[in-house]
Amino acid sequence: MYSLNVSLPSSVTSLAGRLARDLPQAQARPRGEHTLVVKRLGGGDHAAYARLEGRARDALRGTGPFGVRVTGVDCFEAAETGPSPVVYLAVESAPLRALHERLCGAFDPVAGMEGPGDYVPHVTIARGGDPAAARRLAEREIEPIEWTVEELVFFDAERGQSVSRVSLPA
Repeated sequence: MYSLNVSLPSSVTSLAGRLARDLPQAQARPRGEHTLVVKRLGGGDHAAYARLEGRARDALRGTGPFGVRVTGVDCFEAAETGPSPVVYLAVESAPLRALHERLCGAFDPVAGMEGPGDYVPHVTIARGGDPAAARRLAEREIEPIEWTVEELVFFDAERGQSVSRVSLPA
């Protein structure tokens, strides 16, 4: 599965790593693997990826830099896929949500995760483990982190790596 993601500053990934230590029974995201998905694009081989990237770049045309803010810690009690619970950094950004909606017009939304009202911008801290520990961590207050998104990353989830980047304005 390929996706279009926001580049994360080290302050966000460091915070996620520190918070994950309070969930020793959960599967923490390894260093360098934290993501903020804007839109899942689809799967396939290299030729399919080239077509997906081309369509995404067309849909991104005219997109300028925009602000994003991590505002707290929250939890999905039951994940759509994979182990539950999922503890995450909550992200607020009206422009990010608008970009997601625009990309849903170019790529089919993933049911239950990306349809109208389903998209929850977040950075996963950890999955699984003790639900009570997850709820306690979700109640913790953090200092908000703000940054300006100036590039987006095309990500290959199967290989766990970036494939290419697009600078904003696109």
